[in-house]
Amino acid sequence: GNYTIGADFLNNSTGSWEAEAERLKSEVRAASLMGAPGMRHDATRGFPEDFKGARSFDDALPVLVKGCLEVTKYAESLSVKTMVENHGFFCQDSERVEKLVCGVNHPNFGLLIDMGNFLCADEEPVKAVGRLLPYAFHVHAKDFHVKSGMLPDPGQGWFKSRGGNYLRGAIIGHGDVPIVQCMGIMKNAGYSGVLSIEFEGIEDTLEGIGIGLDNLRRYAV
Repeated sequence: GNYTIGADFLNNSTGSWEAEAERLKSEVRAASLMGAPGMRHDATRGFPEDFKGARSFDDALPVLVKGCLEVTKYAESLSVKTMVENHGFFCQDSERVEKLVCGVNHPNFGLLIDMGNFLCADEEPVKAVGRLLPYAFHVHAKDFHVKSGMLPDPGQGWFKSRGGNYLRGAIIGHGDVPIVQCMGIMKNAGYSGVLSIEFEGIEDTLEGIGIGLDNLRRYAV
């Protein structure tokens, strides 16, 4: 499976994207030593709070592309593929993530697509998965319960999307993510990579994963 680490080319403790890339290269070496075929890392959670310039994703993109490209070129020499996930609010929409992967434009660099995470940016998962699947190295099946931000705060266990809707992790098949339709997109596209469960619900973890796995197996028939 993948080796998974945090990273941030814009807002990091290493001081620059170049230093962050060097730090990630050491993580690539760790992935290689463990025999991991791929390494998932973040791109950024956004600009630092005290940043004075323009703060759009397009303004961030050149630095993110440089960082990801530097890391994946090195990783290729160690036979480790690298990928970013639609994760972290700032680099989460399918359009933004596609800009990043196309900007890097390297065969060793791709995406870890999380079906549910698009809802954190208030994006329809089916549309997003369909757009990004050609770049996928790995896919997460994740489900969420969703409530409109117009409703009262449902309380513990829920968090807000970027647009203010309420989300809560769910057992696969119990929530509002169109898992079956997303799997159909994967099948029609000939995806042959890994599909793994990421469970963030408030239910017992092992029970939640077990029920979700049973559901995924039924959906795959």
